[in-house]
Amino acid sequence: MSYLTRFSQFVRHKLKNYFFTGLLLVVPVAMTFLVVRWLVNLMDSMLISVLPAALHPDLLFGLSIPGVGLVATLLLILTIGMLAANIFGRTLVSFSERMVDRIPVVKGIYMLFKQVSDTVFNRDRGAFRQVVLIEYPRKEIWSVAFVTGVSSGEVQKVTARQLVNIFVPTTPNPTSGFYILVPEEEMIPLTMTVEEAFKLVISGGMVTPPIRATPPVEDQGHQA
Repeated sequence: MSYLTRFSQFVRHKLKNYFFTGLLLVVPVAMTFLVVRWLVNLMDSMLISVLPAALHPDLLFGLSIPGVGLVATLLLILTIGMLAANIFGRTLVSFSERMVDRIPVVKGIYMLFKQVSDTVFNRDRGAFRQVVLIEYPRKEIWSVAFVTGVSSGEVQKVTARQLVNIFVPTTPNPTSGFYILVPEEEMIPLTMTVEEAFKLVISGGMVTPPIRATPPVEDQGHQA
């Protein structure tokens, strides 16, 4: 092989490495920019569609201001949250849910999105005490799962070993899954938080939490 051929292969190899290195850096930034721009444009268009023509930002201020719809949406969400936090708001929400519950098709759609939002955004996940790794659905196949409590009653009485209530979520919708009973010694406790485990499940393993020597302080208090 001549020196010129080896040099050509070396240059191609370097250029290929540089290209993929740049691609790995540019793609996440570009995708983030595109998603944020799409979200801003979506919120702006939704705001313009519900506002009277006289209140459109471009008419009020004389120019188009990107992000006005997004800011207005955030303010609306905060306002609704403040109203729903008091007794009147909770009563109104309860009444609205009872009304939705009477509409067959709307009920199914509403409950689906409510379960997803409760799972993703609800900060009080005390029902999930700990994240564990178990062999499921068979040996040598591992699943991330949540401990929901210690088994008791008739189920525990008829078994020789201490069982633990385990919820195994599905991907990408963690609101559905399987309830199984696992012997306590056959599960491996993990140090990731419940929120990190949800992100791991929803992303199908693409969002991996960092490795910790011990669980976070908030989780240790959660499990006590």
